[in-house]
Amino acid sequence: MARSSITKCRCSRRLLSTVSRKKLHFRTDFGLRNYARYVNRVLKEVVPQRGISSGTLQVMNTLINDIFERIAVEACNLMYFRNRCTLTPEDIQRAVYLLLPGKLAKHAVAFGSEAVNRYVHS
Repeated sequence: MARSSITKCRCSRRLLSTVSRKKLHFRTDFGLRNYARYVNRVLKEVVPQRGISSGTLQVMNTLINDIFERIAVEACNLMYFRNRCTLTPEDIQRAVYLLLPGKLAKHAVAFGSEAVNRYVHS
């Protein structure tokens, strides 16, 4: 009985080695994605006769990467606060509610859930 009350989550932050801590410092330098293709596709669906400049595409790409990173970090923090080792959709939804204001968060979660359901059932 005493053993079960002492057990801790195996994926604690304290278990990170010094090498992986150094790698975490450089995570913003690489691994960023380019969403220009998808921004163009959405723009053409909404307004077919309009285009977008390359500078604006760079700004949109930076914005998308920044929001993605913020949501991922907040969801990871929620996961650790709940003493879980698995990131769940509920963690991501709560992170979105914490980071985005009011109706924007509601619409983001609704459209995200719908997109995941379409992907799963296709």
